[in-house]
Amino acid sequence: MAKETERKFLVKDDSWRSHCSEGVRYTQAYLNTDPDATVRLRIAGSKAYLTVKSRNHGVERGEWEYEIPVRDAREMLDECTTSPVIDKTRYRDGRWEIDEFHGCLAGLTVAEIELDSADEPVALPSYIGREISDDARYYNSSLALSGEVPEDC
Repeated sequence: MAKETERKFLVKDDSWRSHCSEGVRYTQAYLNTDPDATVRLRIAGSKAYLTVKSRNHGVERGEWEYEIPVRDAREMLDECTTSPVIDKTRYRDGRWEIDEFHGCLAGLTVAEIELDSADEPVALPSYIGREISDDARYYNSSLALSGEVPEDC
């Protein structure tokens, strides 16, 4: 089984921008939002992916991702999704991924880092704010369904 170990944080200021590569626009929605088997459809730049994720166990969960034709992804976005579409731009700062959300989620910026193990020490850049790894309101599937930035952001 493929395993994802990831920690997520709110971003507290724009200082990350000076460290990042050019962003890639992401469009994503969900075919299933059940926490036991989330199925995400994503178009990232010129590629598309179908991803299945298991329930979170702390900062770990199963993850299986498959590249699919962009044309198929666009058709599935139109025909099969059970959630509104999320629009965001992803930037990279070393191992960190910074997602700047657009549309109804504008104003939300989240940083995440994939780890080799749950107990791996992490050096936090100065732009990192409160950890939200265990806050289900900030899961992308929850954000897509709610269509709004959590109030305490």
